[in-house]
Amino acid sequence: MSTVQKSDGEWRAVLNKEQFRVLREKGTEAPGTGKYNKHAEEGVYTCAGCNAPLYKSAHKFDSGCGWPAFFDGIPGAITRHADVSHGMERTEIVCTACGGHLGHVFKGEGFKNPIDERHCVNSVSLNFQ
Repeated sequence: MSTVQKSDGEWRAVLNKEQFRVLREKGTEAPGTGKYNKHAEEGVYTCAGCNAPLYKSAHKFDSGCGWPAFFDGIPGAITRHADVSHGMERTEIVCTACGGHLGHVFKGEGFKNPIDERHCVNSVSLNFQ
């Protein structure tokens, strides 16, 4: 269960329109448009909704998918849910603290990372510190 609880009105007051659409309505930003897709600085990516730390930059890699890709999150920061929308079965990832939609995780794609996973994350769901 999320520890940060807000009404839609409260979320709308602190998120911009695109952040609300993605984080609260499970939207997806267009590929290649996010500011963190090619971002390569050292630091921590946090949830744009509640500022909870989600990913370390050391776990980010260039997957060529058009969205920021990470092979692992900060332990306990990300919750996985089955997603059967759009006629396919995927694994949705959300911020554990506020329930904000981050994107989806894919396994077994052959990427050369320690666990062969790709967390495909919307840039608009993230901040960077």
